[in-house]
Amino acid sequence: MQEQETRLLMLVDDEPAQCRLVSAIASRAGWRTVFARDAETAIAMLGTQDGIMLDAIDAMRAGASDYIIKPVVPERLIAALSMAADKSKKLGELHPLTEKITQPLAFEEIIGSAPAMRTALAIAAKAARSRAPNFIEGEHGVGKEVVADAIQAASPRAKLPYLKVNCGAIASNLLDSVLFGHEKDAFAGAFDRRISIFQQAEGGTVFLDEVDLLPPETQIRLVRLLTQGEISPLGATHSYRIDVRILSASNTSLANKLADGQFREDLYYRLNLVQLTIPPLRERTTDIPALARHFLGRMASQPGLRSLGITDEALTMLRGYDWPGNVRQLQSALFRAAVLCERDALTPEEFPQISAAVGVPGNGGSGGAGANDGIGVTLYENDGNMRPLEEIEADVIRLAIGHYRGRMTEVARRLGIGRSTLYRKLADLGISDAA
Repeated sequence: MQEQETRLLMLVDDEPAQCRLVSAIASRAGWRTVFARDAETAIAMLGTQDGIMLDAIDAMRAGASDYIIKPVVPERLIAALSMAADKSKKLGELHPLTEKITQPLAFEEIIGSAPAMRTALAIAAKAARSRAPNFIEGEHGVGKEVVADAIQAASPRAKLPYLKVNCGAIASNLLDSVLFGHEKDAFAGAFDRRISIFQQAEGGTVFLDEVDLLPPETQIRLVRLLTQGEISPLGATHSYRIDVRILSASNTSLANKLADGQFREDLYYRLNLVQLTIPPLRERTTDIPALARHFLGRMASQPGLRSLGITDEALTMLRGYDWPGNVRQLQSALFRAAVLCERDALTPEEFPQISAAVGVPGNGGSGGAGANDGIGVTLYENDGNMRPLEEIEADVIRLAIGHYRGRMTEVARRLGIGRSTLYRKLADLGISDAA
């Protein structure tokens, strides 16, 4: 108890509503909050003359343990505070930053070669053209929102409103008002009329994340919208006809919630007309090299960062880690490594906690890279674009020659080509058979 009583959070924010929200979330975890409207006030309160840092990258380089983008997700904030307060843990890249370098990706741009991922994307691409609700299931950080954004971008409603609501980030007693609106004086504190999210998205799409956390009364209202196309704001004596498409997502199994009586059956089947299951990163570690280069390419365009490569040893190590935070954690680890890196390419040294967890690069971890993982052949440029096929082919041939110790008959047989074809390729590509 003593440790909780001495935990103090300084919140620097000029938005009173955000301050109240964050303070309420933090207080549930035993934190007391003090407020500062701006950085200058915060520095004065801390009694330090250190320079004021307004840029997140500068803050990270100066030792910030995490970086959170608003709107704040309660679980995310509490996890960040717990990690920051835990003196037994070193600060490192395993803190799941919510720094996002995002823009909607088309389906063909989403990286995923594992069969389960390709299946999910194929279903999503087909379903995008319809108006049917889509439900996306998967662990924290697997990319559910990325898939939802791709569905919206490929749908006939792509140019119409697209609004997102994280149901777990809004207090249950306020969620009805946010989703369905309220009239003036509908309840204590309702000083003005509020237009619902669904009305704001008329004709377009609403993405409900963490839909499994909807309270029972909100579930009932959502069933009415899905069955009758109507909503009634709180305190209203009338209803509105609404035309919206609903995409939803959950970090936990809705089927289990249904079986436990925590989720309405009628709502489950209406949200779940098309179900997509996004596999965790540990089940598709072959995607890690491509994901890493993709993220590094996008990070290079951010102020304060530069173009970086990543070594095969680092990729092998990353594939050996279990990634409980999935793709989001991988992006965060790469972001931290890129911020702190002083060379031209990331090595295992830029990932000290992951390296320690995995052990010797390539050994250990449920997703360890095997002998046939193809990491030795780089498929992407540092900017995230594919390398020319001729260069990739040359690397494959060099790799085969080295692997089979220059036994050209065996090289040709394993590559599925004749010896004469192999020698012709060697000549065309300028490769020595001693490569």
